[in-house]
Amino acid sequence: MAQAKRSKAEETARRTEVLRRLSATYPNAHCALEHKNPFELLVATVLSAQCTDARVNIVTRELFKEAPTAAALNALPEDRVRTLIRSINFFNNKTKSLKGLARILMERWGGEVPKDMDALLALPGVARKTANVVLGNAFNIASGIVVDTHVGRLSRRLGFTKSEDPAKVEADLVAWVPKDRWVSLSHELIDHGRAVCSALRPKCAECTFADICPGAAAASAPLKKTGKSPSKSRSGLGKKR
Repeated sequence: MAQAKRSKAEETARRTEVLRRLSATYPNAHCALEHKNPFELLVATVLSAQCTDARVNIVTRELFKEAPTAAALNALPEDRVRTLIRSINFFNNKTKSLKGLARILMERWGGEVPKDMDALLALPGVARKTANVVLGNAFNIASGIVVDTHVGRLSRRLGFTKSEDPAKVEADLVAWVPKDRWVSLSHELIDHGRAVCSALRPKCAECTFADICPGAAAASAPLKKTGKSPSKSRSGLGKKR
């Protein structure tokens, strides 16, 4: 049964309630990438592309012993960097990115990480998501909303966007989310995605948003009857999948 269309005021109230419940459920949500300063966060975020935060944290603990600063990373031989990050996905490309960004940080920024979106985007291996992570978490600058797979998936299920494109998802979110929530919202959605709203088997029965989530309503809707019998194997017995 389709949900009744909400008025603009009702939808605004629903979204505000989602934000309230998120912050109440995940009051300690924070960046999962271990770092002590902007440089470490920049490096960790570049390494995290298509890789788990847990794996990145294991690798950076060793990497930062030898390259705790941009100067040290710039001086570290490329082969040594490659060896240290070898267990990371796409380690060859990421080695080149790390060496390139270290060189530029030394040449243009005195070894410091710039607090500017355009300057960050000029660094090898840095796209908008990485720049948002660094600005928001290292400098507390709300430049945008970080959209990873969890944030994108939950935003669609919660009815905040219909897009699969991270840039469009971000635009749809910043259009209504208060700016002082831009940084924390990503961490809260990521925590909820990992704990409850997984990609394949969301735990809607355990979800604090189930009563106001369009995705939960869709998941609980009865399947339409097709009139077709379940498929059988040629032996007449159904196969386990």
